[in-house]
Amino acid sequence: MSIVSSDPFRPAAADGELELLRASRLGIGLMVGAMACFVFNDALVKYASQTMPAAQLIFVRGLMAVAWILLVARASGASIRIGDLGRGRVALRSTLDALATFAYLLSLFRMPIGNAIAINMASPLFITLLAIVLLRERVGLGQWLAIAAGFAGVLLLVRPATDGFNEFALLCLLGALLHALRDLVTRGIPQSVASITVTLSTATAVTLLAGGATAVQGWEPFGLFEFGLLAGASVFLAGGYYLMIRSTRTGNLSAVAPFRYSALLIALALGWIVWNEAPDPVGWTGIAVLLLAGVYLLRRPAAIPARPRLGGTA
Repeated sequence: MSIVSSDPFRPAAADGELELLRASRLGIGLMVGAMACFVFNDALVKYASQTMPAAQLIFVRGLMAVAWILLVARASGASIRIGDLGRGRVALRSTLDALATFAYLLSLFRMPIGNAIAINMASPLFITLLAIVLLRERVGLGQWLAIAAGFAGVLLLVRPATDGFNEFALLCLLGALLHALRDLVTRGIPQSVASITVTLSTATAVTLLAGGATAVQGWEPFGLFEFGLLAGASVFLAGGYYLMIRSTRTGNLSAVAPFRYSALLIALALGWIVWNEAPDPVGWTGIAVLLLAGVYLLRRPAAIPARPRLGGTA
């Protein structure tokens, strides 16, 4: 549908740009909310991992997350089309998310939460690179330099020459790449597929994968305390899933993606308040470089949208 300007002296294209700007602002807000949910979820499951096997933990949390999603869908009157859960790009996105979740959580359970989240901050850089290569977004020299600076910031945070960079750090970096691929696949899901349907598909895929791993790993009893931790984590996880899907389906991907960096600020604040942890001077330098690169990418978005919006509403 074409956009008709209410001002005869203002071209319709300007209204289109304003609409895209508003959509990007909404996408940014949704992204920050998603990151807050995921960080609190990470903190709760990491604490629970001290007394529970990893696969079992992910499985129990996944069952709870699926239950929350179904309850929210019922309370809001949202329609979930079962046939869409395992179809096409929805199924591909869910598979990528399940693999990324396992890679990230297995590394999180073996690393400090700040290190894991910092490494995961490579995901927005992967997104921008993949958007350039696969979606043909146009960027200039400044954007390329910002991407390079962002990766340099990640290296300053993880410091490959130190003991903190091991096989779990590499696994975490793989998770970041899988998360980026997941978000690009999300952009290709038709808008006629409701976000709650994609959310349920994602949570179900993670739960099924964890259930299979639990059958191999074995089951161990756990108490009410662990149950409470996972119940709280499942609420944050379900909220993060939904907000993430809405954010990556709203606005320009190059504008929304850098706000994944907000997770790092939230994690740093949480680490300082709860665990009295703070980065050293090199770590702060890496954080500053990451944030500056992200802000630059936000203020210098790609010259064209990632892809035309598809019909329907989420």
